[in-house]
Amino acid sequence: MTKSEKVKFAMETLDALYPEVPIPLDHKDPYTLLIAVLLSAQCTDERVNKITPLLFAKADNPYDMIKLSVEEIQDIIRPCGLSPMKSKGIYGLSQILIDKHNGEVPQDMAALEELPAVGHKTASVVMSQAFGVPAFPVDTHIHRLMYRWNFSNGKSVEQTERDAKRLFPEDKWNLLHLQLVWYGRQYSPARGWNLEVDIITSVIGRKTVINEYYKKKGLK
Repeated sequence: MTKSEKVKFAMETLDALYPEVPIPLDHKDPYTLLIAVLLSAQCTDERVNKITPLLFAKADNPYDMIKLSVEEIQDIIRPCGLSPMKSKGIYGLSQILIDKHNGEVPQDMAALEELPAVGHKTASVVMSQAFGVPAFPVDTHIHRLMYRWNFSNGKSVEQTERDAKRLFPEDKWNLLHLQLVWYGRQYSPARGWNLEVDIITSVIGRKTVINEYYKKKGLK
């Protein structure tokens, strides 16, 4: 199977499994999505979705957010981890949105990346999911799958993103990155991985990854 045939197989399988994909983080607008994505760093989406309603009940826009102190924000978001950095980021970016962007989240990658505690992945998620602009945010699931499928060398998420953008059609990026996240969680996790149910990896997977899997299982 050629590389292009493998890419086609992966995309067709993902389309069959996930014709529609829900966005994992609950939100109602670009601002609440931005905050939710920021909170999701080193925290599960499930936990973020339990914490954001508590935060957004007090402040679901930058004007109300800066009425809270950094300490008040930190107390609410503590279960998400990294709360000192995240609370300062949330307060700081809210102030910048008011001062520079009329209280609106900018539809611009560079402007998003200038905000405190907002990295490239967070900005990419907002551009993709809030504004529908083609982007390919790479999380741990996508990074793992791209390596397992021999679509990227696994050396960095930056390289994985470049490879994904080169391999997959731009008009598919926004749906595809969500499909990959769900597939990684359900069929190809880092722990408790069962190759027998991992349809895509079992067909197109990197030989060394598959051999290592069987070796650990004592089958080779």
